[in-house]
Amino acid sequence: MSICSFLTYKELNAAKENESQDYTWHAVASWTWDAQDETCGICRMAFDGCCPDCKLPGDDCPLIWGSCNHAFHLHCILKWVNSQTSQAHCPMCRREWQFKE
Repeated sequence: MSICSFLTYKELNAAKENESQDYTWHAVASWTWDAQDETCGICRMAFDGCCPDCKLPGDDCPLIWGSCNHAFHLHCILKWVNSQTSQAHCPMCRREWQFKE
């Protein structure tokens, strides 16, 4: 969306008449993970938040997808995989766990 889309037609015409006038604008944005679920299947925390080990969501607490298309917080799935005595399985569908490439 461009800056002009935030201005009314009257403001836009006034801006054309007086091009020396400055406008300020404030951008607002949001992000979400593109996952099938809204919460991690291991810790049950929302994906737009973070896992219990992290304090802030974002790059330090990314989502990881398995080949079965289930998503988990990075720290949650690493703990899960390391806690399995034999071959690790997806906590949701019990298929053999493989990280999606």
